[in-house]
Amino acid sequence: MALALVSMAGCTFTGDSDDSVALAVPTPSAQAAAVCRALHKELPTTVNGLKRGTAEPASDYTAVWGDPAVRLRCGVPRPEAMDSATESAGVNGVDWLPEKRKDGYRFTTVLRRAYVEVTVPGKYAPEVNALLDLAKAVKKTVPKGVA
Repeated sequence: MALALVSMAGCTFTGDSDDSVALAVPTPSAQAAAVCRALHKELPTTVNGLKRGTAEPASDYTAVWGDPAVRLRCGVPRPEAMDSATESAGVNGVDWLPEKRKDGYRFTTVLRRAYVEVTVPGKYAPEVNALLDLAKAVKKTVPKGVA
């Protein structure tokens, strides 16, 4: 089975000295927005040993950790690479679609009421380790089901 790479054209990610990272904010459905706000309140202060920074613009749908940043976006559209034959990786009770990127991986939740996307730079290989710290918050706030 082959995974398609999905372009991130139009999404800008930049870091600066005040620990803020520019991040494209998703526009989730009303149902997903409620789930994402609940998730935002439960996100950890550290992921893979990286301190939480400030996503710009500030949003209940985004979060960042470290520099270069591990980036989380909640309420994103269903990834093009996700289909019935897609293989997912389970991490602490949460299934994720892994997509290899030029520098690292992008992981998107599978079979949850909102799609949560986590982009992890290759600097933090094995990139899947970042998901260990996020799984508890996702399991608690993003119900199983189909978005």
